[in-house]
Amino acid sequence: MKIADLINWFEEWANPAWCESWDNCGWQIEPGVLPEEARVLVCLTPTLAVMQEAISLNANLIFAHHPLIFHPLKSLCTGEALTEMVRLSFTHKIGVYSAHTNFDQVKDGTADVLAQMLQLQAVSPIVPTQAGLGYGRVGMLEPSLTLQELLTTIQTRLNPPKLIFSPTADLQQKISRVAVLGGSGAGFISEVVKTKAQAYLTSDCKFHQFQESRDKELILIDAGHYATERPACDRLVQKFQTLNLDWVQLSQRDEDFRQFLP
Repeated sequence: MKIADLINWFEEWANPAWCESWDNCGWQIEPGVLPEEARVLVCLTPTLAVMQEAISLNANLIFAHHPLIFHPLKSLCTGEALTEMVRLSFTHKIGVYSAHTNFDQVKDGTADVLAQMLQLQAVSPIVPTQAGLGYGRVGMLEPSLTLQELLTTIQTRLNPPKLIFSPTADLQQKISRVAVLGGSGAGFISEVVKTKAQAYLTSDCKFHQFQESRDKELILIDAGHYATERPACDRLVQKFQTLNLDWVQLSQRDEDFRQFLP
């Protein structure tokens, strides 16, 4: 499959026109690779380390969730990581394509994969955007779990370096309805409360957002940005493997930009 055909296939599934106005979905760098046979390296965040990995693997497309370019560029200067990525992209003919908020909304996107990992049933979007699609997912645990069991399940399946959750007096309380949203989802707390979810798994939550959730009787669980979105990248590799691609692989140089002391 040529890169142009792969992108057409993807955009029929996750239209970049669905991305938010502040977002930048689609081509970040296209150095004339559209007619090439697709050799794809999938990652969460396109970084210089991932670009160097793509060069070493003879890939010609970095397919990322996070955009490389969020804001209009004012300059490209020697010594900057973005400048070096652009230089290497054109030198080695490696394209960079990002699927961000459009990929968040679709079936088997970031939120859907989290819901599947927790085996949620009767799932629906937290915030619908179109028929059957939208941001986040909320569904039922069948059978229900204690909060301690839910936290252990999240720790085991997502393997975050740290798991942070709202203050609660009872780790043995039964949890049957759970909401999930990969990445920075604390801004959706009010919408999650409307769904009657008892617990909400997301990331990048601030101190007072835990207070807000506690006051609204919602257990907020922060597993980190990387841990909540990286699984969807793995799922994307699996979907690409069903196509007639020359080669596709999940990046091993993708990074969680936070580290914690033991």
